[in-house]
Amino acid sequence: MIAVVGHPDLTAPTLAMMEEELYWRLAEFVRAGKAGLVRAGQGLPIVFGRAARAAGLALVTVLPSKNGVPEVLDACDRRAAGELLLLSEQVRLLEYDPADRDACIAADESLLRSCGRLLAVWDGSPSNSEDATAHLVAYARACGVDVEVFWPADARRMAVEGERS
Repeated sequence: MIAVVGHPDLTAPTLAMMEEELYWRLAEFVRAGKAGLVRAGQGLPIVFGRAARAAGLALVTVLPSKNGVPEVLDACDRRAAGELLLLSEQVRLLEYDPADRDACIAADESLLRSCGRLLAVWDGSPSNSEDATAHLVAYARACGVDVEVFWPADARRMAVEGERS
């Protein structure tokens, strides 16, 4: 399985650029019979799903659940999850609370343990209360997952005035 992680605050132009970038990276895994694995959500997960579908890569989408019943996602994630379900060949339920940051990180760690490859859209910044990308890259490496980090020169993140250069 191949997973993706990245910053949750990528700009719309960056997400569009990532879809093409991911397409080319994923196309090579189709011949090897690999599948993509993504936790339902907006932003990079949906871009990954679209790129996987375009490349012909099987996609598995993971939805949060409680007691074996899918959890209700917030409106933005719900729309993204709906599209991911249409793009997916398989759907899995995983027990976690989508509103709890720590539960989401634990869910991502669980998914990474079942993967052989991680594509990380990461600018090298440390994790913080909004973004666990650095942590997940380190976690995957510690678990022996092959990690490919990339950050195209034109990639951008949303920022509050004065926060980032």
